Amino acid sequence: MVSSSSSWSRALVAISPYTFAAIGIAVAIGVSVLGAAWGIYITGSSLIGAAIKAPRITSKNLISVIFCEAVAIYGVIVAIILQTKLESVPPSQIYAAESLRAGYAIFASGIIVGFANLFCGLCVGIIGSSCALSDAQNSSLFVKILVIEIFGSALGLFGVIVGIIMSAQATWPSKV
Repeated sequence: MVSSSSSWSRALVAISPYTFAAIGIAVAIGVSVLGAAWGIYITGSSLIGAAIKAPRITSKNLISVIFCEAVAIYGVIVAIILQTKLESVPPSQIYAAESLRAGYAIFASGIIVGFANLFCGLCVGIIGSSCALSDAQNSSLFVKILVIEIFGSALGLFGVIVGIIMSAQATWPSKV
């Protein structure tokens, strides 16, 4: 029989809220940069390949790479916002309910932003790849696919907005 002291909920409550907050901040920036890099890889490889057939597409299709890079910038911005939410708490208040809620809110915000930007980077990268390949075949398709790419990029902004709303719940206990 498993004792109640080894349950997951007890383990999660025993971890410092600062640890959860730090992991959330790291995930926000790290996974966002991963999504941007993955998107740039997908777009860039197709762009270079398609530019062999039609060199004219190289400069105007760099907008797709810029959209992918914006995903990393979203993660940096949210990480800075989340970092400003950290406050020092007296040792007696570290495991108070308000401290735990603040740590979990920053953690959840970082997870939401990081993974929203991961999938946004993939989305923008795949659409950017399609844009480069189709533009090499027919230049009239560029603007049409660029509009779709803008909608894909908006997914990252939605993640940022939700992350900012979630981080508003991060209030630490006042010092006494």
